[in-house]
Amino acid sequence: MSQPKYKRVLLKISGESLKGSAAINIDPVSVSYLAQQIADALSLGVELAIVIGGGNLWRGGFAESQGMDRATADYAGMLATVINALALQDALEKRGIITRTQSAIQMQAVAEPYIRRRAMRHLEKGRVVIFSGGTGNPFMTTDTASALRALEIGAEVLLMAKNGVDGVYDSDPRENINAQRFGQLDYMDALSRRLQVMDSTAVSLCMDNKLPIVVFDIFEKGNLSRILIGEEVGTIITGRE
Repeated sequence: MSQPKYKRVLLKISGESLKGSAAINIDPVSVSYLAQQIADALSLGVELAIVIGGGNLWRGGFAESQGMDRATADYAGMLATVINALALQDALEKRGIITRTQSAIQMQAVAEPYIRRRAMRHLEKGRVVIFSGGTGNPFMTTDTASALRALEIGAEVLLMAKNGVDGVYDSDPRENINAQRFGQLDYMDALSRRLQVMDSTAVSLCMDNKLPIVVFDIFEKGNLSRILIGEEVGTIITGRE
């Protein structure tokens, strides 16, 4: 078995990934597939934490555009991430993977409160930790939550899993057939070119703390495990040498 390049990683999964290409908000087939990719990655011996989005169930920005108070819309989005976390937790536990869901907003009947040291202890014991509820604050995306949690737990890399997009392009590959994919990208280029990798707060947080980001398609089988053993997959975003 190949030795992993990283000991501890944080994986960001969008809510849309739980939907896959299905017409329903949470597709059991897609969730099962994601759980299997995570299980395969864990067999390499890495410590894995996950931040999950809620876009398949709720879009705070859209709700705001329809007249809803922004903070209230964002809190509703945090609840959506908890629903997704529970769905993924169930799929992982069906594979015998001990999983803990932590929430930045307290709901003790279904999730532990987010406590940094407890999360790190779970990881040390080989458990998967799913961080839900974003940062617990409105006006902050789950991208920002991913960067923040990765830094808090001492992750060596932030893995941005995409649904059907295999990296960062100079334009939208679904609209421009001539779009070019970057193999490697600098933080400042990602910010200045507005490439929509993740929100600017998240990129800046990673840049300030020299946390590498890998953007990849999780629905291409084996990609997650390939990254963990050091293969070049998708786009890696780092500072200039």
